[in-house]
Amino acid sequence: MPILKQINIENFRSIGETPVSIKFPEKKPVILIGENNAGKSNIIRAIELMFGEFHPKYKKLDDFDHYNRDTNNNISIDVTVSGFSGRLGRQSEFSCGGFKFSAKKGAEIGFAAIQAENGVENIYVSTKLREELLCVVVNSEQNLNYQLSYSSKFTLLSKVTKSFHDKLVEAPERIERLKGFFENIKSTFLEVEEFKDFNQNMSSIAGQMLSNMSHALKIDFSAYDPSNYFKTLKVHPAEGDEARAYEELGTGQQQILALSFAHAYAKSFLGQGLIFVIDEPEAHLHPLAQKWLAKKMFQMAEDGLQLVITTHSPFFINLDYLEGINLIRKEEQTLSISHDPQSLAVFCQAKGANRADENTIVPFYGGNSTPDILNGFFANKIVLVEGPTEEYALPIYLDAVGYDTLENGVAVISVGGKGNLAKWWRFFSAYQIPTFVCFDNDAKKDNDGTKRKDALKAIGIPELELNNILSTSDWNVNDRFCVFGSDFEDTFRASFIDYSSIEKEEIFRLGASKPIIARAVARKIVSSEIKEEDTGWSWLIQVSEKLKGLN
Repeated sequence: MPILKQINIENFRSIGETPVSIKFPEKKPVILIGENNAGKSNIIRAIELMFGEFHPKYKKLDDFDHYNRDTNNNISIDVTVSGFSGRLGRQSEFSCGGFKFSAKKGAEIGFAAIQAENGVENIYVSTKLREELLCVVVNSEQNLNYQLSYSSKFTLLSKVTKSFHDKLVEAPERIERLKGFFENIKSTFLEVEEFKDFNQNMSSIAGQMLSNMSHALKIDFSAYDPSNYFKTLKVHPAEGDEARAYEELGTGQQQILALSFAHAYAKSFLGQGLIFVIDEPEAHLHPLAQKWLAKKMFQMAEDGLQLVITTHSPFFINLDYLEGINLIRKEEQTLSISHDPQSLAVFCQAKGANRADENTIVPFYGGNSTPDILNGFFANKIVLVEGPTEEYALPIYLDAVGYDTLENGVAVISVGGKGNLAKWWRFFSAYQIPTFVCFDNDAKKDNDGTKRKDALKAIGIPELELNNILSTSDWNVNDRFCVFGSDFEDTFRASFIDYSSIEKEEIFRLGASKPIIARAVARKIVSSEIKEEDTGWSWLIQVSEKLKGLN
């Protein structure tokens, strides 16, 4: 089956001279994540340019298609493929290993097929060869009505019915029987006198008007299309036994239907290549529906459907499919950051995880991840904290000193204990997301300090400084970490004069849940009058300054 294995993009839209390379691991979805305007859509456009409806050779480019709108920047897109049946070369002795596109102002657009055996470029690329692998894009605005129509031969429905037709015409006897059935249908139509008269008049008038042309056309109404016998098939949604219009469906439902259609096509016609791109599948779906759809999409990828997903939802990120995850970021230009098990293991080993192994690291992180933790992929910066107490309360205090974590794209993430700080710091740092660590010196579950030392050593704190940090009973704020002293509550009771009394009131009102109480106390502290004895504010200002400088 024709598949896309890799695409390299250079000088296309927001992608500059540093190429963006996206690999397509076998039977795993490609996930593009990143903030808005990072360049995810431009990667999709490059895939669509190579395998979409129009032949790249005749693509009309705009100035903004060139990086920095400079038409002297040579756009270069090359892809590696496999499984193509079409042959290359004068004697058709070579298989197709890829395609190459180039465009520069004043020069003819270049498009060539690459011979897999020797890398030689063939400048003539037949439409038939290129169409062995089709790219279909369904975006959040929805185009299901288009994809399930005959608007062009590149729509999903046209592609499917053409595949049916090709199988049908393999048996001549079957065609003759089918023609007989359709002629019977036509004769029934002609029993309607108005239709019969219109058919005759239309044919007569057209014949007169075209009589002086070298190729006359016979106008005839048929119940079938001999070039595609299945073209009379229509696809429509239904509710129970009642047909429905596409406009009656919610946009989330439309996206699910399009995905189902593509999956059925991929499973039924294994010789036909299909790259199915879904832009923000979470749009218009509630959280439970997102989780369900993500699960189905991962199963479809395992069935062989090549899926490309752009998303802002953690439900569509599964670390079991690590190789397909691409973090798209934009500095001066769009960049892509990705890892495979080997590169992630090597990075973690360099940051102190001596037992990190490429054979176990994916199930290790996949088994420990949660949607809340994976939200870090969508953050500009991350603050890792031990538990929900700090996660709930810390953003309230930081907001009060002028640092709004939400406005600044900072995710405060609870990792479930000191022992998990180092591993998630390593993970997000591998994807170059600036990450800050907060914990307290409560030794109840870390008597020998191993977990705290592991976190500090991972972020690069020298061995000689560790014991001094672990012995502090007050705040300790560093460029890369913050220690809250003995524990979070004790530190804040000592830092805010009214903390203890407010805490007792909130326990009486809300119960004994530590995270809920910490959040409620924080809200009252920040809304009350600042007192001279409240030393916590100066420490929190230091934390906010460190976060501003974190890179």
